[in-house]
Amino acid sequence: MLTEIQKELARLEAQHDIKITYAVESGSRAWGFASTDSDWDVRYIYIHKREWYLQIDDLKDNQEEILPNDIDLAGWELRKALRLFRKANPPLFEWLLSPIVYAERFSTARKMRGLMREFFNPVTCVYHYMHMASGNYKAYLAKDMVKVKKYFYALRPVLACDWIRETGTMAPMEFQTLVDGMIRDPELKRQILDLLARKMAGEELNEEPRIEIINEFLAGKIAFYDEYVKTAKPNPPPNTGLLNTLFRETLDEAWQ
Repeated sequence: MLTEIQKELARLEAQHDIKITYAVESGSRAWGFASTDSDWDVRYIYIHKREWYLQIDDLKDNQEEILPNDIDLAGWELRKALRLFRKANPPLFEWLLSPIVYAERFSTARKMRGLMREFFNPVTCVYHYMHMASGNYKAYLAKDMVKVKKYFYALRPVLACDWIRETGTMAPMEFQTLVDGMIRDPELKRQILDLLARKMAGEELNEEPRIEIINEFLAGKIAFYDEYVKTAKPNPPPNTGLLNTLFRETLDEAWQ
């Protein structure tokens, strides 16, 4: 599949006259709880030629394409990506930390990773993950019979909130790392890891009776972070000039 994905990335470059500076896996495969039938969620950052930027109209700054071979492609133009980076956008930060990298060209991603600590905003990221956990919990888990695989889409963001609050750094992508670092209750950890093993083994994990210990954990954490974000103060705005420089340097590297 790696060869297939890289072939599609090369096609995008030729089709749109762009350079892809960075491409990674996002979603369940990068998080470490993919099933045998999981899609390939490929996310990338790209840059146009200099002339594309020298015009008075704003043009489309993103791309999306779902292919029949289970590859889901989505990319952001570099200026869009840097504006989101300035806002400490958690999905973009996750891309930069993905353990599965399909392409990394030029110095762009390396420089962005070097700036992550300066641009990281714990309150923004906790709010993002809290909202994600709360939405998934209310939609899928707050009843007697639940879609069991949805536990992961509430557990991971809750554990990311814990990681950010305790360490002051961006949460790692890997679910196992979050569980090992943030779950102290042995029985809760056992139940979560048993569920993880079932999911990765390919069990359907459709509707089953809810798992009380996990539900109680999630409900308590969501209530806690709902209050936490109301009083926490975000960081002051960082220096945008650093990102302007990074953009110009990437233009030079890509199209010299």
